[in-house]
Amino acid sequence: MIKIEKAEVMNFLNAIRGARNPMNSWDRSDSVSGNENNKNTIPEIGENDLKLMKSLCKAGSDHRKFMRQIFVSMDITAPLYWWKEFDTYKVGTTSNSTSTMHKLHSRPITIEDFSSDHLTKEDTEVFNSYLDYIEKLRLDYVKTKDKTIWDRMIQMLPCNYEQLRTITCSYENLLNMYHARNTHKLLEWRLYCDWIKTLPYADELIVNIK
Repeated sequence: MIKIEKAEVMNFLNAIRGARNPMNSWDRSDSVSGNENNKNTIPEIGENDLKLMKSLCKAGSDHRKFMRQIFVSMDITAPLYWWKEFDTYKVGTTSNSTSTMHKLHSRPITIEDFSSDHLTKEDTEVFNSYLDYIEKLRLDYVKTKDKTIWDRMIQMLPCNYEQLRTITCSYENLLNMYHARNTHKLLEWRLYCDWIKTLPYADELIVNIK
């Protein structure tokens, strides 16, 4: 399971202006800003600007530097096994996560805390028994504050435990993720790439540039 919320796309017009710096072609820019009272409103990209942006994107990463200046912020809730692969993309991304260190023991541990959409009925029964034991450890830790119990609980935590992270990245990051992962074996990656396709001008600047 993966959930993406509170997404914002920022800095399109500044990125476009920068893309025109090398040729001093600012007078050819034809994009129109959105609501002046809302800097996060996506502008209407003009024909001239879109043609330039698409051309730079197809020319390769050395030429499409403006893509690094279009920023995306979002909250992603996903299992640890997905985050492990997402962490490949450390360059140019910033992540601020909820803490298992401080919060894992703060409330009951139930199957709702885990990605379990592919589990069969038998799998679920076995998994719930396992979680019952981890919950027992949690209660023992809350009662005793014995760090050795907490260590055991952390080491037994399954990789389908879901974690929320607030992510900030660029369109360049998303382009690289999309083309590397859109046919990935993990459903979470395919869903994430489907979400990338819904972003403003993703079709022109991310999906169809290779």
